This record gives sequence, structure tokens and C-alpha cells, in this order.
Amino acid sequence: MKNWLVLCVIALTATTLASAAEKNKAEARIEAAANVLNEIQGTPDKGIPEEVLGSAECVAVVPSMLKGGFVFGARYGRGVASCRTPKGWTAPAFFTIKGGSFGLQIGGQAVDLVMLVMNEQGMRQLLSSKFKLGADASVAAGPVGRHASADTDWKMRAEVLSYSRSRGIFAGLELSGAAIKQDQSTTEQFYGHDVAFKSSLTGEVEAPPNAYPFLSTLAKWAQTVATK
Repeated sequence: MKNWLVLCVIALTATTLASAAEKNKAEARIEAAANVLNEIQGTPDKGIPEEVLGSAECVAVVPSMLKGGFVFGARYGRGVASCRTPKGWTAPAFFTIKGGSFGLQIGGQAVDLVMLVMNEQGMRQLLSSKFKLGADASVAAGPVGRHASADTDWKMRAEVLSYSRSRGIFAGLELSGAAIKQDQSTTEQFYGHDVAFKSSLTGEVEAPPNAYPFLSTLAKWAQTVATK
């Protein structure tokens, strides 16, 4: 009887520790996504144009975290997304991205990937929690620089604009054929229960405090755009 109780305690402890570890990974991904945006927008002449970021309906970031265990290679990554609402940025939604063509500049290197959903149609595809870039939603390399007001082409080019950063080089990314879907396991570990992709990205779910490193970063850059 004692041995059985000991085994139960060990099993329960292991489960609790595993759950905490997974939640820590999700939080690390959120912090890394915030760092990616801060670093990119901290060099505005080589970052995402203010007008473009300010017009995005949703922002999705796949951070490269080699030391943390999250590795984005040429064909696989894990990211976090949030969408703009009248009340602010929504609770984070976790997703995976697999397959597709990621452009010649990527090669086999790990990169930071940023995707901007630019219109309602693109947002509908994102809310479906499973879609393919280039098939269900059009995608194009986004413009780079401090301003893009003189170039109105980006407003009509695609539902999703994509960017990559590798070895310090930030550029628009030709990204096509990649499949995006909800990261179910990370979602459950972060929120403690299943949360539908759409519920997160439409503001139905309140963002927990540990989501704010990413959400406050989005709000900061969005406010900068709005006030200029």
C-alpha cells in the first residue's frame, strides 16, 4: 500500500513538473516574440514601415530560440499571434507553421519570422486555425524601411505580408505553401484548458498577465504609429 502511494505521489509530481515546464516554454516564446519586435522596430530604417505595422489586423511572430529549445528552421516553427480590437490586442494564440518555400536567403539557417495579416479576408483565414499560405491566403514579401507611404503597392499585394531576420539581416520574405494551425498542446498548457483559436484572437478570452510582454510590445508600436 505504501509503495502504491509513493508511486502515485511520484507520478503526480512528475506530471505537475512537466506541466510547469511546458507553460514556461510558452511564456518564453511570448517573451522572445516581444524581443524580436522590439529589436526589429528599434532600427526603424531597416524595420517594418510604421504605416504597414499600423495597418495590420493581426501580428504573428515565430521567434528563433536555439538555446531555449524552440528552433525555427527552413520548414518548421512555433509562434504566437494576436489581433487588433477596439479594446487593444487580444490574448495570444499559439500556432505551428510547417512546410512551404521560405526563400533563398533562408537556406538552412534558423530565423525570426514575422507575419502581418493585413485585411479582413486574411484575418478570417487566421481565425480558422488551419490554413495554407498562398492557397487559402495570399502572401507576399513585406516592404522594409521607416516609411512606406510613397509605395501604396503593399496595400493591395496580399492578405499576409511576411518578413524574416537571419544573422542580423532583416528583409521581406517570399513565403508560400506553409501550413499554419493551432498549437493545441501549448495552448492548453498556457491557459490551463483548451481555448479555441478564434476565441483568443477575437477578444473573447481575457489575456493573462504573463501574456503582456508580447501584448504591451504590440501596443507600444501601434501607439507610435497612431500618433504620428
